[in-house]
Amino acid sequence: MAAPEARQLTTEPLRSEHDRSGFSCGIDPLDHYFQKQATQDQRRGIAMPYVLCDEGHNQVLGYYTLSAFSVELTDLPHDLTRKLPKYPLVPSMLIGRLAVDQRCHGEGFGAYLLADALKRILNLANEIGIAFVIVDAKNDQAHRFYQRFGFASCLDAPQRLYLPIATAADAIGE
Repeated sequence: MAAPEARQLTTEPLRSEHDRSGFSCGIDPLDHYFQKQATQDQRRGIAMPYVLCDEGHNQVLGYYTLSAFSVELTDLPHDLTRKLPKYPLVPSMLIGRLAVDQRCHGEGFGAYLLADALKRILNLANEIGIAFVIVDAKNDQAHRFYQRFGFASCLDAPQRLYLPIATAADAIGE
C-alpha cells in the first residue's frame, strides 16, 4: 500500500484549521458525519478523526476515524478463536469511517488511508492489547474494498468485517 504518486501527503488528527467545507465523498452519512459530528466525537473521546491533506495545505482529501472496540468471540469463526482465551469480548480497534473526497476517487487515497490507519493501530498494538481490526462497510463497494486487503465478514453481521492484527502487519508489509 504505497502513497499516491507525485504528491506530498500528510495524515494528522482533525484540527479546526482543516477545511472541510468542500468535502464530499458522495455517501451522505459519511459526509454528514464529517461535517457535523466528527469534532464532537473527537472532543468527547468517542472517536479520533484523522484527515489526509496535501502537505502544507488544509483542504481535506479524505478521512478516517479510530475508536477502541471489543468484538464478541461468537462473531468470529471458530478456527480463528479456538486459540484465544474464552473471554466473551476480545480487544480490537474500530476504523469507524473511512472516506475519500469525490474529486480524488481512483487515485489510491482509500488504500493510503487504510494503510495509515493500520500503521497507527499496529503502533498501539505494541503498547496495548489489540487482537483485531474491525470495520463496518457502509455499502457493497466498501465491503469489496476491505476484502481486497484481507478483511473477512463477521458471522452474524456480514457488513462488519475483521482483520487479525497479525494479518494487518502483513497487509502493510510490517
